[in-house]
Amino acid sequence: MTDWAALQQLSLRDVVLLLPFAQLLPLARQAFGRIGGWQPRIETTQTLAAALGPAASLQAMQLAFDVAADRLNAARLIRSQGASMAWARSDPRHFDRAVAALTQTAHDLAQAAFSVAPADRDAYWAAARELLSPGTGPGSQQRWLARVALEWAAQSSAPATDRLFDERPAAWVALQAGGPDPLVQSLMRSAPFGVPCLVIDADAAPSMQAVASEPPRLARCGGFEHEAQCAAAQVLLHLERGEVPIALIGQDRQLVRRVRALLERQRVPLADETGWALSTTRAAAQVMALLRAAPARAGTDALFDWLKTLPGWPGRDDAALRLQQLERLCRRHAWSRIEALDRLDLDADLASYWATVRAQLERLRAARLGVAAWLNRLREALLGCGAWPLLEGDEAGRAVLSALRLHAVADADAAWREAADASPMALEGFVAWVDEVLERSSFMPAGPGGAAQVFVTPLARAMLRPFAAVVCPGADDRHLGASAPPHPLLSDAEQLALGLPARVERRQRETLAFQHALALNRVTFLRRHVDANGEPLADSPLLQRLALDLFAQGRALADWADPRIHVDLDAAPVARPLPVAGGQLPGRVSASAVQALRDCPYRFFSRHVLGLREDDELEAEIEKRDYGTWLHEVLHRFHLTREAPGTAQAERERLHELARVVQAAMGLADDEFLPFAAAFDGVAARYVAWLHERDAAGARWQDGERDCRSRPEALQGVELQGVIDRIDRVEHGTAVQLIDYKTVKADKLKRQVREPLEDTQLAFYAALLSAETESPLQACYLALDDDERVVEVPHADVRHSAEVMVRELGGEFARLRAGAPLPALGEEPTCEHCEARGLCRRDHWPDGQGA
Repeated sequence: MTDWAALQQLSLRDVVLLLPFAQLLPLARQAFGRIGGWQPRIETTQTLAAALGPAASLQAMQLAFDVAADRLNAARLIRSQGASMAWARSDPRHFDRAVAALTQTAHDLAQAAFSVAPADRDAYWAAARELLSPGTGPGSQQRWLARVALEWAAQSSAPATDRLFDERPAAWVALQAGGPDPLVQSLMRSAPFGVPCLVIDADAAPSMQAVASEPPRLARCGGFEHEAQCAAAQVLLHLERGEVPIALIGQDRQLVRRVRALLERQRVPLADETGWALSTTRAAAQVMALLRAAPARAGTDALFDWLKTLPGWPGRDDAALRLQQLERLCRRHAWSRIEALDRLDLDADLASYWATVRAQLERLRAARLGVAAWLNRLREALLGCGAWPLLEGDEAGRAVLSALRLHAVADADAAWREAADASPMALEGFVAWVDEVLERSSFMPAGPGGAAQVFVTPLARAMLRPFAAVVCPGADDRHLGASAPPHPLLSDAEQLALGLPARVERRQRETLAFQHALALNRVTFLRRHVDANGEPLADSPLLQRLALDLFAQGRALADWADPRIHVDLDAAPVARPLPVAGGQLPGRVSASAVQALRDCPYRFFSRHVLGLREDDELEAEIEKRDYGTWLHEVLHRFHLTREAPGTAQAERERLHELARVVQAAMGLADDEFLPFAAAFDGVAARYVAWLHERDAAGARWQDGERDCRSRPEALQGVELQGVIDRIDRVEHGTAVQLIDYKTVKADKLKRQVREPLEDTQLAFYAALLSAETESPLQACYLALDDDERVVEVPHADVRHSAEVMVRELGGEFARLRAGAPLPALGEEPTCEHCEARGLCRRDHWPDGQGA
């Protein structure tokens, strides 16, 4: 360049040198500093435009190239068309995709137009309108959206780069790397007569054949974690050898985040030039947790997810304790909806805590508001719950507040205020909008305080930089050289005609960046054999092409040696646990505890000796267990208020009335409970028919949901305790029958009682009742879910089964007190869903011991 300037009799200080990206600016300035003398003005098109003056202020509905504002305006544009007004309500997902496609297309068209000289821009828009003329038939909706995007883009204010066309330097010089820059090409074509222009084509030398003296290495790894570990180990090896700086190519962002985490464990400072999706930060998760807990019908799991992101609560030193108490209460009562908390009988301190929490959630409950009003409420809720100072004190938190314009909505520019005020939406729509803004916004973490030695950078930003080593994970056919996805609204031919980078051009640019990387020494590519779903992965098409070119030269990709340190460990089999309870046996046992002891002694040990419990899930989705609890309560209330048999119609109506009352009391939503409510019509009819047959046979309901306790002498002080669903007097009052309601098929219950001594539950309940009555004792399961009729499944001679169970249980407790172990059996199906499986280490026993 200096020789060219001398031939042109130019002073370098009057020349403008344009570079393809900002990372090359300090390198170019250092290079000219080493030469000495005057330097040219070294800029990129964007930095030079910014230096020439501020951007023009936006008018209402103009493109802002800001996802927060542009998506709002895109939705308004679609809704403004008469035929599309109801689109958002009838098909919200399709509508959201249309909004995204419209925004992307408008951005692409505006950027392409901005690369054209201002004097030629009207001609560009005219040609674009002719190309995208209205069409009918298949694809007409996409064409309509493309035309809306075109007109929206055409109304954009003049970009800051238009000022470049008014500049009059002594000469324009451009460094080309990774393909030509359309804006630079237009700038040079528009240069006045007599202003010399020079393009330094750095793409001329790199090619697949021009590989550095040391061929690249390719590591083929087993899976995601293996690839991440190998990439991190390769970076550490270069650092150990002093081969710095290192480019860690961010081809697969999820994988590179894992590599970064592994390197940070080794205290390796990194400079990240790619950024993260803002939605992946903890600050964004905290805001989204609040919004997901806001709806009145949100799940209590969403409530606790939000509250646990907070270190406390303003003005409450007992917040951690009250949160723990509230969660324990919800799990105990299986309350899965926030709205159900208002029906709980809370003590004064807990009620006060819940009232302060609910007050912040209620700020975000409204019918329909504009985005600006929603943001004001969100800011107040963040301030009220104490999250605002946390966000302001965190780098990612400040980025979240800025992306959502939460700092000062009232002071925003007029275009944003107009868009935010004119976009009313329900809370659900606002939450989706916030989620999309955070997903589309990037967070660029601050680099290390000192000079970084590892740079996380895209492949296109590694060109012409003096990296001593390049590590490129994700070099598979899905991430490197893969076919780009099609444009949502424009064909490849239309993109080429409009000056947009089509798939072919994007592939060419990626190939050029790949070839620039090959010119460097110590290049390592890594890829895994399968993705997270088990789908096979292959070498990148670019690597396959490179391998063929090297083969034609009589060369090949270099072998990669795993730099990880291998440590040989002696096998240390895990033996079956043989714990001893001794004097720690529980003082009270239930039927489920006895069943656990029979299924697997270690399960009994973990549950009832150690007292370990899994927290009940707070799923908002109604499960079969919720249905069973509801049905038990409906039948219990029915019999409590049934003084005498009525007509079948009246009793069915009474059951349905109680069903609605219990559903409301349990906080079960109509839409989610609909399948169970629909099935109850048949259950009620079958139950009433069975009940009337019982009435005719002389059976009478006596009690239900009775909490019974007993201390048989054989158990030496251990108490039996259980709740019996129902107790009837049968055979005209001469016998007592205990009934256990079941919402399973009768066939399963019949198999369960086929061997009476193997059935624990009815025998246990019979042991409880034996202490209360000398009457003949009967017991049965009542299968309510049979499709044809309610089925009684009796347990034959249940009093004898109870006596045997108590006697054997007493002997077993005596052995345990004497030091007998409680081994883990490791047998299916008990182990299949056992919560203690990880505790007994069943999956780590030596071969032959586990099932």
